[in-house]
Amino acid sequence: MYGHSARVRLSLALVAVVVLTVLAGCGSSSSSSSSSTAAASGTSTSAATSSSSGTTVSTSSCGPKPGVKATGTPINIGTIDTKQPGTDFSDGPNMIIAYYNCVNANGGVNGHPVKLFVEYDQTQPAQIAAAAKQLIQTDHVVGIVGVFDLLECTIDESYWKQLGIYEMGAGIAPECWSTPNSAAVNMGPRYSSDGAVQYGLTQHPSKIVFVQSNVPGTGYIAAGPAALAKAASTPITELTENVPINDASSVALDLVNKAGSNGWVVLNFTPPEALVILQAAQKLGLEDRVKGWGCSTPCNTDFLAKALGPKWNHKLFVNAELTSPDDHNGPEMQLYKAILSQYGQAVAGGLGSFSEMGYLLGKFSVDALDTVKGAYTIKSVNTAFKAIKDEKTELLCQPWVYGSYPLHIPNNADFTTTPDNGKMVTAQACFNVSSADPQIAQYRSVAGTAPSTNPPTS
Repeated sequence: MYGHSARVRLSLALVAVVVLTVLAGCGSSSSSSSSSTAAASGTSTSAATSSSSGTTVSTSSCGPKPGVKATGTPINIGTIDTKQPGTDFSDGPNMIIAYYNCVNANGGVNGHPVKLFVEYDQTQPAQIAAAAKQLIQTDHVVGIVGVFDLLECTIDESYWKQLGIYEMGAGIAPECWSTPNSAAVNMGPRYSSDGAVQYGLTQHPSKIVFVQSNVPGTGYIAAGPAALAKAASTPITELTENVPINDASSVALDLVNKAGSNGWVVLNFTPPEALVILQAAQKLGLEDRVKGWGCSTPCNTDFLAKALGPKWNHKLFVNAELTSPDDHNGPEMQLYKAILSQYGQAVAGGLGSFSEMGYLLGKFSVDALDTVKGAYTIKSVNTAFKAIKDEKTELLCQPWVYGSYPLHIPNNADFTTTPDNGKMVTAQACFNVSSADPQIAQYRSVAGTAPSTNPPTS
């Protein structure tokens, strides 16, 4: 994120993708909510979407008993998510709630509704640690799903390990991918930046200029692109910029001057910050002064494509951790869109990476819960989560797996998208992120490499 990764009305609509920036946390209170509080936003009538082939998919297919409301004892699931001025990840848990509400309206999990307890934080370690204890000790959750958060994976790692919790998330902190008790559906800022740099290297530039926001963790993030550039024997200049950016024109000019006419510039910012740099470059007539521009996943949003306009068509190449909803409409993509339409009124950013991640976390967790025999306890639920294997989905390039590994990077093959008249369309189909990044190599050495598969393009 870039987390991969954040989003608030200009920022809320924009930050509908995983983002990286840590803006100053303000306030110390957290708030909790659950799927039951959002249930009224959905209606009892099933929504449906159709593909160009005329096939329709109804939300009633998200559960085992269409139209039958689950009435059993709730299965309590928890999540901890960053929500503060400029860095609002609430679309993620809101989309999980939308998915759970759809399932609950159509039979639930073995007759049980799934209830999500949401704790929001403002990037304060003590607050995040307290939220974890609140979920376990007061809300009695049996699993942790979501974790769209800047720090949670770092703060709660030892607590989850102590309890036998195997969280599923879409985080930003290194521990979301480098520890045994956390697995993410997203790639995060490092590996998404890897993918963006990797695409740039295929265009044979004389140099890469990689720039990101000046926040904690920049060294960890930059190490991936540096390894890929070194393996390709291509010079790389790595820069940071304080955010919010106050003089975008100077930043854009500096990037172009450092890259040169045959260089490639790669940005790793939230959509608002990337946008001001790219707009400044356009205003100064700099968009064609380098060989090409790249960006990590947060730029994969129609808002940015629309705001940039046609001058950037096929000039900006964005690493996309999930399938583009603009040019894919297979059955599962239709279901995601239908659930978002019927139950996702609280998802401010609409279609995009952030809500896609929420959909996948809802789907994977429900599929795992369906396998539990007997009582839903921390032990039984987390055993099921850890056992997830070969979850196939149109929204990812490869099957998703949890497993007993010392680190987890199950999403390590993805796409490249590019603006095309206000939409983000696929410029490069599924490719494996390079094992020149030593952490990708380490994961593949213990977990193997699932073959990349192109999702349906209907």
